Amino acid sequence: MKFTFEVLTNTRNSIKNILEKTSLEDLNQIPETFNNNVIWNVGHIIVSGQLLVYKLSGLPTMISNSMIEKYGKGTKPEADVTQEEVDEMKQLLLSTLEKIEADYKNKTFKTFNEYTVSTTGNTLTSVDDALQFVFFHEGLHIGYIMALLKAIKM
Repeated sequence: MKFTFEVLTNTRNSIKNILEKTSLEDLNQIPETFNNNVIWNVGHIIVSGQLLVYKLSGLPTMISNSMIEKYGKGTKPEADVTQEEVDEMKQLLLSTLEKIEADYKNKTFKTFNEYTVSTTGNTLTSVDDALQFVFFHEGLHIGYIMALLKAIKM
């Protein structure tokens, strides 16, 4: 899992860098033909990682229920986010991943509730499976973020 955590850290640092270099207006913009925006994708990455790793392991998440309701599967942007919310996400991108890695190394994840992901149809049966799916899922969403940024700059 060392490589998986290295890539996830690099991916999340890249996303944090995007948040620091992109205006609040652009983070909230939904380009024509898209159904969400950059900041929704960032929130979704954070929420999904927490749900797939912690909730499926029967453990509490590090994020609020309101964040889960706002960025969970099947949601879409309902209103613009504030700079305060962006700053919170910048912090959560790395702090949540650091906690996952520490908990993984400390063997905190003892149980796991199987879950079949709709994206690929694969069934996650362990925290290792969940982390590998998180790896894939975050790659998918950073690609989507890049497409959104390209559409915004056109």
